[in-house]
Amino acid sequence: MSALPYCDDVLDRSIPLLQLPDVSKWMGIPITGVHQLLRDHRLIAVKRDRVPGVPEAFFGEDGQPVRLLSGLITVLRDGGFADEEILQWLFTEDDSLTGTPIDAMHTDQAREVVRRAQSMAF
Repeated sequence: MSALPYCDDVLDRSIPLLQLPDVSKWMGIPITGVHQLLRDHRLIAVKRDRVPGVPEAFFGEDGQPVRLLSGLITVLRDGGFADEEILQWLFTEDDSLTGTPIDAMHTDQAREVVRRAQSMAF
């Protein structure tokens, strides 16, 4: 089996990460399911202090990834963005949204975030 994909930690240290076993518990799936989500690029992990983790902001209160997140990641990856660039964009303040794009993904602005990603990627 291939190594788990993760990227450099380009996030501010104040952004909380969930370790992969915690993601497994939150989502109610086996750890191998989390590994597959990472391999399928439906989630992005970073390595912080030698431990892979997924930004907590990727998940809603129900423990599942926020709606449209995997599609957003796909749009940006297909548009040539590296995982580090995707994370930087998601966690950078945008005055025209409610905070950052990842914050907006938790609101009714999620489709607007995806629309902007589509226009940036192509």
